[in-house]
Amino acid sequence: MTLTAVSAASARSAVALALTLTVWAAMFPAAAHAAALRVCADPNYLPYSNQARQGWENKVAAAVAKDLGESLSYTWATTRGTGGWDQFIHDTLNAGKCDVVMNVPYANQALLTSDPYYISSYVFVFDKRKNYDLRSLDSSILQRVKIGYESDTPPESGLKLRGILLGAVPFDIGGTEGQSPAVMLDAVRSNHIQVGITWEPAVGYFLKNRYSQLAVVPVPNSRGRGTPEQYIFPMSMGVRQNDQALKKRLNQVIARHKSQLVSILDQYGVKLYRPNVDPYGSQDQQ
Repeated sequence: MTLTAVSAASARSAVALALTLTVWAAMFPAAAHAAALRVCADPNYLPYSNQARQGWENKVAAAVAKDLGESLSYTWATTRGTGGWDQFIHDTLNAGKCDVVMNVPYANQALLTSDPYYISSYVFVFDKRKNYDLRSLDSSILQRVKIGYESDTPPESGLKLRGILLGAVPFDIGGTEGQSPAVMLDAVRSNHIQVGITWEPAVGYFLKNRYSQLAVVPVPNSRGRGTPEQYIFPMSMGVRQNDQALKKRLNQVIARHKSQLVSILDQYGVKLYRPNVDPYGSQDQQ
């Protein structure tokens, strides 16, 4: 074969390869571009997340995307508007606009959840100088002080069960756009309330950096009143119900890098707790 013939054959092969790649890219557009981890998140809810990617959920998402070798993209939507969390999931994850939320209770029935990557708790927050003997919702001091609590949370149900909800002060931080979880801490510091009950990962950053005078005590799980009460929760990442493939990949990341994820949480003051009691099963003492 002459050099001219070889060149012509090579040119025909190159054209055929280019056509094949073009057809392949058209058939599989996702594979024609760098894969992205598409995260659903609130644009203005620190310390969880914001559009500047300053929250701890943002940092966890970045670590996961890096391990997967993918870029990171966001669909932003409030979790605190009309319809709350359920509407957020409906409008983002279930609408196919994104593929994962970074922080949901393990075994949440609305989603398919990954293995837990941390366990945290609702907590009592109060002025250290008052030295309250506060160990559970059954502690007698709660009958004598003004309590603040986050609306529509397990502590609200626990206070109601004990007949002390009526005199307590509700906060709706989880339903009020733009409001910081530090609002409850300010109320404790100013003595508007003497004890606040809130989710530790929501306030850990502020406690670590601005409220060192406040004591923090976890609210233990309980079965003492006949009704299972859970205040300590394993937390996971959530995907659509049918997305077993992404769940498997997230589980692999968590297994490989759990210590790194925990380190991120620690930087933001998120405390980890081991359940004292499984409210739905056997006791597991600390």
